[in-house]
Amino acid sequence: MMSRVAVKPSLLKWARNRARLEVRDLAAKFPKYGAWEQGEAQPTFKQLESFARATATPFGYLFLDEPPIEALHIPDFRTIRSEAVGRPSPELLETVQLMQRRQDWMRDFLKEEGQRPLAFVGSSSLRSNPDDVAATMRETLGLRDGWAQRVTTWDAARSFLRQAIEDVGVLVVINGVVGNNTHRPLDPQEFRGFVLSDDLAPLVFVNGSDAKAAQVFTMAHELAHVWIGQSALFDLPHLLPGSAEVERFCNKVAAEFLVPKAELREAWGDGRDTADPFSALARQFKVSSVVIALRALEMGLIDRTHFIEFYDAHMAEFEGRRVTQKTAGGNFWKTQAFRVGDRFARAVIGATKEGRVLYRDAYALLDLRGKTFDAYAKRLKL
Repeated sequence: MMSRVAVKPSLLKWARNRARLEVRDLAAKFPKYGAWEQGEAQPTFKQLESFARATATPFGYLFLDEPPIEALHIPDFRTIRSEAVGRPSPELLETVQLMQRRQDWMRDFLKEEGQRPLAFVGSSSLRSNPDDVAATMRETLGLRDGWAQRVTTWDAARSFLRQAIEDVGVLVVINGVVGNNTHRPLDPQEFRGFVLSDDLAPLVFVNGSDAKAAQVFTMAHELAHVWIGQSALFDLPHLLPGSAEVERFCNKVAAEFLVPKAELREAWGDGRDTADPFSALARQFKVSSVVIALRALEMGLIDRTHFIEFYDAHMAEFEGRRVTQKTAGGNFWKTQAFRVGDRFARAVIGATKEGRVLYRDAYALLDLRGKTFDAYAKRLKL
């Protein structure tokens, strides 16, 4: 007779809710799951292991006396219809935790290397002029006027901006899955990105499952958080300003950073005469058409009636088709540059080659193992 595990039904229900699953979602794989959760039957050890994998639950959690309280430990500005979002998904929790481990490692590494604190981290505040902060950010990154117009695609703009941010000392990760697990996508409806502020190793994370135009704006929004020295998790519903003061401020900075008033005013004359001026200018500045419409409204280039007409039509289209970018295809090594970042990878691999880091720890930090780890090191000429 098979031995059964006396797992508490409350823990099974907690794990299921944590994974955002219904009882019927688990019934195909576990026909007696409903009875487990009701306390009328118990799973075998192997079934419980399988259940843990199916719900992305750490196996040990299922043996606790009561469900654990999992916290993100960073300010959460996500909202739905102006109300706070509830429990984060396992995918979000694990992603934040992995990025925190990477940041902790990088901070210690930079201290050992004698790195000085980055002067721009926390150099501004909510009392600063958003336009001035945006100008300082562009100057620090070495971005010339009209830089977005000189790249042909949103993908090129994303790559260019990411590299410019990394070059000044900020770790940038763009990923649409948990680590390298393509079976666990990140939901852009849950979050667009987050930032972990630090004066040595600030880190910005962009949800790579989001639309490319949205990713560019998220990067700029996150960078504004670095400038005011505040960590945060956010979703920016449809790229509209959040309800929190810090989110409204960072949105203003990001908008001016990507679409300076002077450049938009100069481009408006030609763009407004096109069939779809907001989309035409969005392609020019490599941002969402919503950002262009908001900037035009702020600057008095259109009136509120015009904006509402555009926004209602845009939202109808948005709700009709959920925009999701594939993140697993294409060149694996190019993808790793976004998921890990060459700067972080070079630091970890270099330290490992020098014997300062165990290979098992390096594998965990990069989510690359064995021959794949060695091949990546070779590509980086390390």
